[in-house]
Amino acid sequence: IEQKMGQTSKIVLSLTPSERAALKEGINFLRNKADGKSFILYKDADTVRACKNTCKHQGGVFIADIEDLTGKCVRCTKHNWRLDMSIMKYVNPPDSFSQDELVVETDTNNGLVVIELHPPNPWDADPRQAEELSFGEVQVTYLTHACMELVLGDKRFIFDPWLMGPAFARGWWLLHEPPCDWMERLCRADLIYISHMHSDHLSYPTLKKLAERRPDVPIYVGNTERPVFWYLDQSGVKMTKINIVPFGVWQQVDQNLRFMILMDGVHPEMDTCIIVEYKGHKILNTVDCTRPNGGKLPEKVDLMMSDFAGGASGFPMTFSGGKFTEAWKAQFIKTERRKLLNYKAQLVTDLKPKIYCPFAGYFVEAHPSDSYIKKTNLKNDPEELNRLIKKKCGDVFTWTPKPGATLDLARILKDPTDSKGIMDPPAGTKVFKESWDFKPYIDSLSAAVDDEIFCYPSWIKEYYVWAGFKGYNLVIRVIETDDDFNPLPGGYNYLVDFLDLTFPAQRPSRDSPYEEIKVRVSVMRHVVKHGLLWDDLYIGFQTRLRRDPDIYHHQFWNHFQIKLPLTPPDWKSFLEQLKKI
Repeated sequence: IEQKMGQTSKIVLSLTPSERAALKEGINFLRNKADGKSFILYKDADTVRACKNTCKHQGGVFIADIEDLTGKCVRCTKHNWRLDMSIMKYVNPPDSFSQDELVVETDTNNGLVVIELHPPNPWDADPRQAEELSFGEVQVTYLTHACMELVLGDKRFIFDPWLMGPAFARGWWLLHEPPCDWMERLCRADLIYISHMHSDHLSYPTLKKLAERRPDVPIYVGNTERPVFWYLDQSGVKMTKINIVPFGVWQQVDQNLRFMILMDGVHPEMDTCIIVEYKGHKILNTVDCTRPNGGKLPEKVDLMMSDFAGGASGFPMTFSGGKFTEAWKAQFIKTERRKLLNYKAQLVTDLKPKIYCPFAGYFVEAHPSDSYIKKTNLKNDPEELNRLIKKKCGDVFTWTPKPGATLDLARILKDPTDSKGIMDPPAGTKVFKESWDFKPYIDSLSAAVDDEIFCYPSWIKEYYVWAGFKGYNLVIRVIETDDDFNPLPGGYNYLVDFLDLTFPAQRPSRDSPYEEIKVRVSVMRHVVKHGLLWDDLYIGFQTRLRRDPDIYHHQFWNHFQIKLPLTPPDWKSFLEQLKKI
């Protein structure tokens, strides 16, 4: 066990003395001929630095950056992120990530070896042999989107219950009709795991309904920098048993069942994934993680499930100006979805689970005002992904679930052709939702429009001072609009200069990046009033954006999407102070 839990290293690339001598100054793209893995080496006189040819953002491939005159930068083919190899930091977006660096050493023959260090795998602590399962002992039922029910012996474990209402303000709605007994399933749960704070995983409308019947269901979340339930007190939802657990540590439920929550390598401050183990059989759910556990995951698990669809971003559909023509956006979306399919297929091929299930991508932009997004924001087809996986790795059994369908783990492991291995819902059961109850949720958002706060223009300064983002060279113009993104008569139209956090009447004359943000008034005022994160605006397709130059400002968006204060603005004191004047 000590040997298994110790740090290990692996030589991922070797260069002979002649190959080392052939390295040119600056950037060198190399491939390991044995396994096909790609690397980038940067040579500066006698110093060589190295990394994998993989963008830390979303796993894209780097190529030479022909616009870089310094010879130090490479460009990602996915989102044009630029990495300065001389310092191993991303320069577009500025002030964002550092690249994971590999170790470069001289070997005994004066060649070079590139080494990857592997910390111990936490799931190898206290290893357990897989026991034989009885038929029906482990059953996995798909409910909708990212929500699964796992029956593990006499325990019931539910993942990410979003089963009613919208997500991201009003931008996302459930594609699938949940089983009619979904509430009874939630009430019977022994444990609920919620992966992160996004509202398609942490659904306050769903939990509010559950709390009316069983507020004491134990809920487990990872110990993320921004608490998953940061908004719980304001939400009015009365769930009483929320457990925050450390990363990488087995949580023992009973003699046979344990689970471990792991953090994401790109968004450790908010995103998590989970390993569930029952009698030595592992189920891996990577949820929405971009690089779950930094890319190090258990191989040959019994069941793996992950997202697959794409489209969980306002980019590029909500952008206009410059290159953002309809033709460019359509081609970008088509290309990106194909890259995501290939990435997921390769991940499954590398990890070699016995069973793979694509999920966490079944949402639709159902509200009529979002018909443009629904039309253009194409999603991947899970069946296409499963066909690609079968082509790459025919030994993996793939499952595209229907709401209410149940997989019997023991049966599929023993015989994938067993007709009782997957039990679909009865014939005639509705799979896709045909209608959504928009009105109560839209009305709830619209209630903020006429709030007294917005009678006073000084709310703008109050809000952005509260937000706490400044000292960054960016100017934004925010324009309140109607549902069709037409400027609202009488609505606010204002500038914010984040360099010194001022609110000028005109755009500053200095050279500064600029973003124009048109935003639906009901959603913007709801977000402002309650101190909510801007994911509701951006991921929820509630904005239309133009930027000059075309640069993603990671610090700005990361702050407003993840790092806003945990408590809302004190609007009561704001109004009291104004009335004293």
